[in-house]
Amino acid sequence: MIQLLYTVISAEAALILLFLFKTPLRKLVIMGVDKVKRGRGPVVAKTVAGTVFIVLLSSVYSMAKIQNRSIEAGGVVNPTDQVIMARHLLEASLMGFSLFLALMIDRLHHYIRELRLLRKSMEAIKKQSRAFEDVKSGNSEEAKGSEEEINGLLAKVKQLESDIKKKEKEVENAEASVSALKKQSEGFLMEYDRLQADNQNLRNQLQSNDQQLPHSDSKKSS
Repeated sequence: MIQLLYTVISAEAALILLFLFKTPLRKLVIMGVDKVKRGRGPVVAKTVAGTVFIVLLSSVYSMAKIQNRSIEAGGVVNPTDQVIMARHLLEASLMGFSLFLALMIDRLHHYIRELRLLRKSMEAIKKQSRAFEDVKSGNSEEAKGSEEEINGLLAKVKQLESDIKKKEKEVENAEASVSALKKQSEGFLMEYDRLQADNQNLRNQLQSNDQQLPHSDSKKSS
């Protein structure tokens, strides 16, 4: 029994050392404990732990009986009872220590799994933050490109507005020139009408003069 307990304690201490230090065997041990905790493993472990605890209580009860017997005998313990009590004390100590190490193994395995999950979640968060930063930088570059394009379009709009103003001034100048030419042409037409009327008057005077000349010649000849 004592040799078995020493073997169990040594194995548990080795498992704890493997859990504490990061070695290639650590992953294998974690995978083995994971498999043990699946299915009927927890039930078997609890049954074994309960049995060891009952044997521990039995050893404590035996020591208590020996102690009471020695008190009844006047505080004198015979050598046989001393050996038995020492054996029970050693067994109880080893069983309690083995239960404590088993509890430590269970908690270490739990914390290591939680740490691995936390690291995975942290890596996922870091990847998401990097992707977000990449998208943000890409959006900033797109925003810069859009801003440059908008600035170019605004410059083109300003150039078009200045061209339109120039064209409007040219149109206004052309309209002013047309109106001046129109007025000038109206003046020419009025002058032409006046000259035509004078010409017609001169023709009429010439015709009247021509008609008067034959009458004067006929009077002279008579």
